[in-house]
Amino acid sequence: MNQEIQFAVVKINKYATSESGDTLEMIERPHGGISFVLADGQRSGKSAKAISNVVVRKAIQLLAEGVRDGAAARAAHDYLYTYRNGKVSATLNILSVDMATHTFVISRNSDSPAIVYTPTNGLYLLDAPSERVGIYRHTRPVITELPIETGTIVVIFTDGLRHAGSRSGSRCYDPLAAMSRMLSEGIITPMEIANRLVREAVEMDNGRPQDDISVLVTAVLPQPQDEMRRLQVQLPIK
Repeated sequence: MNQEIQFAVVKINKYATSESGDTLEMIERPHGGISFVLADGQRSGKSAKAISNVVVRKAIQLLAEGVRDGAAARAAHDYLYTYRNGKVSATLNILSVDMATHTFVISRNSDSPAIVYTPTNGLYLLDAPSERVGIYRHTRPVITELPIETGTIVVIFTDGLRHAGSRSGSRCYDPLAAMSRMLSEGIITPMEIANRLVREAVEMDNGRPQDDISVLVTAVLPQPQDEMRRLQVQLPIK
């Protein structure tokens, strides 16, 4: 069966903060495929943005040169550790479609898990312990490879998603339970999933997000009638 891999990203700033501390960039891989790099800088606002920008720029530069994901993540950590003397941290996630190996490569330096659904194994978390970059000298990413097969869905997010609701006295938002509900309703397209996750999390914070939230979703779907690549971006301006 011919396949198409779709991606969607939805982001929202912390309430009353003009700039998000999360940074996401995309790069085409020199040997085929594409990589997304998502970082969440320590604290929020401009200072957090400066940290996440440093991390993402270093990883993107190396991925564009053909460096493997794990090595790019370690180099981004080393750079931040040296640049800020081990005094600031960031989470770092790299989600790649590697056409050389025909796999998804998921690299995590984050206390937030990734969500995976496959027709073979069902819905589960990638939640092996991993350390944020920038603090400890010998930090390494936790790497998972998954075959590209129709029906696979991967969800990557920053911790603002799963902590939604915690400061308003209600229980925290549960992205895994939300994914289970969506799958039962037949919702499988990345934009529908990302939109709903962020919308529900914001509702848990009574419409005022208490942290930056970024959600990246990819899904392998049957290929449409043409072979064109498409990219759509929406950027609200106040």
